[in-house]
Amino acid sequence: MIYFKLPFNERLYSIDNNNYNNAISFYSYDGLSRINFPGSIIEADPSVSYDPFISNELQTDSTHSVAETKDEYCKTLQKIIEVIKENNLPKLVYSRRKIFTNFKSIDYRESFENLCRAYPNAFRYLFNDGRNAWMGAFSEVLGKFNKSTHEFETMALAGTLPITDQWSEKEIEEQKPVTRYIQEILEKYSDQVQISETYDHISGNIKHLRTDFKTNIKPEDLDRLIEELHPTPAVCGIPKDFCNENIRKYEKFPREFYAGYIKVETEESILYFVNLRCARLYRDALHIFVGGGITSQSNPEKEWIETELKSEAILKSLSLSN
Repeated sequence: MIYFKLPFNERLYSIDNNNYNNAISFYSYDGLSRINFPGSIIEADPSVSYDPFISNELQTDSTHSVAETKDEYCKTLQKIIEVIKENNLPKLVYSRRKIFTNFKSIDYRESFENLCRAYPNAFRYLFNDGRNAWMGAFSEVLGKFNKSTHEFETMALAGTLPITDQWSEKEIEEQKPVTRYIQEILEKYSDQVQISETYDHISGNIKHLRTDFKTNIKPEDLDRLIEELHPTPAVCGIPKDFCNENIRKYEKFPREFYAGYIKVETEESILYFVNLRCARLYRDALHIFVGGGITSQSNPEKEWIETELKSEAILKSLSLSN
């Protein structure tokens, strides 16, 4: 069962389970797992029952995970900064989990509606397939393909600050390799790639630096292009293989579907969204995934604060009873 809303669209959608095709698929960060929702996209009644999300329908948390403390996080981040300096890396992305267990129940309808109101420009979803239950909202587009015109759009989104803060060299330098990486890949598939100026992208209580890309590609190249783009430096780092090796070495938990991507196929388009600002839901726990792009100029204390700000995307929307 899945409910979702598309960016800038307040209609509630679901899937009709006709099994003809996979209308929505969630891909894990490592590409080894996928959750499919077969059927066609249909508009759902806003007053529809959320019974499958009642606590006794969810699995209990058997991971026995313990979240990193601030001190542990900062110590690990200092090691990562040394790796970045020693290897002259432009960027490496490090993530953590916030884990909550001090609640009796969650009102999933109210929580999801709160999330939808807070992030109207995002792809917003809530699903439970019987084994996995997740909720999230994020506005980064990995790809958008128009089936009629063959136009392909994507974006470079990186750098994070509170809305009122001014950009520093750290955020500007963090976003540049993301833009270069995407441009170089797109130029393999097209001779004409349109690139926008870099501008502010607002996401709830924070902002990012964003650059847009537009081009035309062959339909048969779409899957291969997406595979090349993912994971982008915004969720991994550069170079990809070396950064993934260090992500596995230093991160305390597997990312699961965090920082993976979501494929949504409509009659007109195929959309791919990066799965950030998300949480895995259990009957007795919540795991909120947050991360940040680390450079040689990063300050562990400030990076901790950035991840705390990002976690609020989910936290402030939750309707919990204790």
